[in-house]
Amino acid sequence: MTQGNERYLVAACDTSTDMLICALGWWAPSESGAARVELLASGDHMCRRRANVELVDTLDGVLRDAGLSMADVDGVLVGRGPGSFTGVRIGISTAKGLACGANLPLEGVSTLDASAWTAWRAGVRGLLAVAADAMRGEVYPALYRLDEAGASRLYERERVVKAALAAREWAERPDAGELQLTGDGLVRYGKLFEEAGLMGRACPRELWWPSGEGLLLAAAADAPAALPGGDPALVLPVYTRLSDAEENERRRLGLEQSEESRVTGVADELAGRHLQFRPMGAADAEAASALEEACFSGSGHAAWTPEMFLSELGEGAAVPRTWWVAHDDGELVGIAGGMVVDRDVQVLDVAVASGRRRQGIARKLLSHVSYDAQMLGCATASLEVEADNDAAIALYEGLGFSRAGVRRGYYGAGRDALVMTADLPLRLPVDAASPEPTSAAARPWPAPVPSRTDAERAEIARRQPVLAIESSCDETAVAIIDAEGNLLANQVSTQIDFHARFGGVVPEIASRKHVEVIVGVVDAALEEAAASLGLADGPLSPGELAAVGVTQGPGLVGALVVGVAFAKGFAFAAGKPLICVNHLEGHLYANLLTTPDLEPPFIFTLVSGGHTMLVHVRAWGDYEVLGETLDDAVGEAFDKVAMALGLGYPGGPVISRLAETGDPKAIDFPRALNRRGDYRFSLSGLKTAVTLYIEQETKAGRTIHLPDLAASFEAAVFDVQYKKARNALRETGAREYCIGGGVAANPHLREMMVRKLTRQGIRVTVPPRNACTDNAAMIAVVAREKFARGEFSDFSVDADPNMTL
Repeated sequence: MTQGNERYLVAACDTSTDMLICALGWWAPSESGAARVELLASGDHMCRRRANVELVDTLDGVLRDAGLSMADVDGVLVGRGPGSFTGVRIGISTAKGLACGANLPLEGVSTLDASAWTAWRAGVRGLLAVAADAMRGEVYPALYRLDEAGASRLYERERVVKAALAAREWAERPDAGELQLTGDGLVRYGKLFEEAGLMGRACPRELWWPSGEGLLLAAAADAPAALPGGDPALVLPVYTRLSDAEENERRRLGLEQSEESRVTGVADELAGRHLQFRPMGAADAEAASALEEACFSGSGHAAWTPEMFLSELGEGAAVPRTWWVAHDDGELVGIAGGMVVDRDVQVLDVAVASGRRRQGIARKLLSHVSYDAQMLGCATASLEVEADNDAAIALYEGLGFSRAGVRRGYYGAGRDALVMTADLPLRLPVDAASPEPTSAAARPWPAPVPSRTDAERAEIARRQPVLAIESSCDETAVAIIDAEGNLLANQVSTQIDFHARFGGVVPEIASRKHVEVIVGVVDAALEEAAASLGLADGPLSPGELAAVGVTQGPGLVGALVVGVAFAKGFAFAAGKPLICVNHLEGHLYANLLTTPDLEPPFIFTLVSGGHTMLVHVRAWGDYEVLGETLDDAVGEAFDKVAMALGLGYPGGPVISRLAETGDPKAIDFPRALNRRGDYRFSLSGLKTAVTLYIEQETKAGRTIHLPDLAASFEAAVFDVQYKKARNALRETGAREYCIGGGVAANPHLREMMVRKLTRQGIRVTVPPRNACTDNAAMIAVVAREKFARGEFSDFSVDADPNMTL
C-alpha cells in the first residue's frame, strides 16, 4: 500500500534458524542514511522443524492482525541464510512463491546481518560477534561494529568453521575483551566460548536469534533510497561452501592417476554423449598446461605450468578457487578457473582447443565457474584479456562483461590488458538441459499487468486453468491444464547432466537446483499457456489461474519441500486454492493423457527409479497395493547394472539402446519371486547375478557382449513384470491394464505388455513417453480432478516423503 509515494508495506520472513521470522513493516526511503523502518506487526516465534507447516499461516495471521491482505503489500524480504539448509530453502521458496503470486519485488538479506541489527535495535553498541549455528560442530562466525548509525560488517563474506576454531580466533584477538557475543550457535556451543573466556559479555539470550525487525533494518541499510527488491528468480541462499558431494568429487578427482579414469562419459555408441564437464583434478595438471601452451603460443600470456595448476588445486590455497575442465572421450579440450576475493570471482584463465572453438565450450565452462562463485557468495566477476583479442572480448561482452579499464603493458611491451567486469549471474544461455540455470533474466520485474479483452477473460474463466508443480526428485516441472483436460503448458528443467558426474541423484544438490530454477519454469509455463489460449498481451497471470497443484510426496524430502513451499506461497499470494497431489497417483493418472475414457477397475504397474508396485485400482482413489519391491526398484536396478558396466548415469536409456541389437535369451539370469499369487518384487538377486557374470567373464578373459547382456537383463526384469500383471488380471477379473513410471518409457517393456496382454483380450494403456518420467503433466491431471471435486488443502500442509497409495 503506497502512501503518497513516501512509504511502502513490506512483508519479511526468514526460516534459517529455529526462530520463524514473519513481520510487516512500513518502509520509508531516505535520501541520506538508512531507510526508515516502522514495525507494524510481528509473528516471530520459535519453530523447530515446522517452518513449512507454519510460515504461510503465520503471515496470514500477521496480515489479518494488521487489518491488511497480500493485496496491500508492496514488496517481500527474505532471509538468505546462512543457516539450516532445509530451513533456508523453505523460507526462500515460500518468499519466491509470494513474490511471483502477487507480482511483487523480492529482496534477499543475510540472516547474520539481521542478527546484528536485532542486537542494534536492542541498544547493543560496540564490537559484536555473531556465532550462528551451522550444525556438525560448526558455526557461521561474523563480526560487526555497532554505533549509533547502525551495524557495519567487519568481514568480506560468510564462512563456516568449527565452533572451537571460531572461539579460539576470537579469544586471540587483541580486542577480545570488547567482544559481545550473540547468535543461536551459543545454544549448542556456548561452553566452548565460555571456556575461551568470551561469554562474560554475551548478549541476553532472547537476542541470540534474528528478528523480523532486524531483517527489515538490515535491508534498509542496503537500499536506503528506494523500496528494495527485484526479480525473485535471482534470489539465492547464502552458501558458505559447495555441497559435500561436490567436495568429495573434487577430492576424488585429485587422487586419480589419469584424467581418463572414472569419468562419467563413455564412448558415443554406449552413452550417446561426448562432451563432458567436470571439476579439474590433480590428474589434469599436465594436460591443462599443454592446452595452455597450444592456445596461447605467440601471445603475451605466459602458459601455466603443471605446478601452477597443482598449487591452485591444493587445500592450502589462501582464498577459494574453482576450476573446471571440458573433455571429449578422455581428451582435455577446455579449461576455466577463478579465485574468490571480496565477493568477486577473478577469472584467472579460459582456454579452449583451437579445433573446438565456437561450440559454446567456453560459455559452459564459465557457467560452472560463475555458478560455484555464486555459491561461495560472489556478486561480481572480473578478468583481464589482451586488448587486441577481439574474439575473446566479444565473447565476454556477450556474457555481460563491460570494459572497466586498461592495464598498459600487462602482457609485455605494447601488449595491453583490457579489464572487464560483470555482475553475477552472467548472461548465459539457459535451456531445459542446462545444469547451471542461474543466468540473469532479461525481463522487467514486477511483470507488466496484461490487458485482456472481454472475450479473453471469458475464455480464461471457461477454461479454468490449473497450474501444477512437480519437484519430487531431480527435475523441476510445471504444467497447466484446463477444465477439459487439455494441456496448455508442460515445462521441465532437468538436472540429469549435473548429477551424472556423481553416478546418481545427490539429494542436497537436487534441492538446491529446485530453488534456483523454479521461478523460471513457472514463468515459462505461464508464457506457454498464454500462447495456447491465444492471449495477445503477455503471459497468463497468477490471478487468472483457477488453482495451484503440487506434488506433496513421496520423494526426496529436500526436493519436495521446495515445491510445496513455493506452491503454498504462490497460491496464498494469488488468492487461489491449493491442491496437494500424490506423486504415485500422478503416474497412474498419466494414462488419461492417452486414454481419456480409462475407468476402473484395472491393474496398474508402477516401475520407476524409486518405486515398483502392482496395484488393483478398484475405483479412482480406491487402491489395493497387491505387491511392492522388497529391495531395489526397477529403475534403480537399471542404474546399478549400468554403473557396474561403466555405462554412466542414468542407466535405463543406455541399456535400452544396447538391448535393441542383443539376444534376450543369451544369458539365463534368475527371475525372483516368480510364483503364482506372489505379487512382491525383488531385484537384488538379479543385480548380484549380473555383477557375478561380469566378474567371471572378465576373469576368464572373455569379452562381454554388451547388447546380449543388456537384452538378457531386460528380459529377466520384464518377464516378471508381465507374469505378475497377467496373474493379477486373472485373479481380479479386470479387463484393463496400464503402466506408469520412468521405466514405462522403455520401448521393449511397452511393446511386450501390449503384445502379450492384448492377445488375451486385455485393453492395454501406456502413457506418452514424455509423461513416464517425473513430470508435471501427470500432477496436473490429478490436480484437475481434485479441483473439480473441491478437494483442497490448507496452507499448513508439509511435504510427505513417505506418502503411499
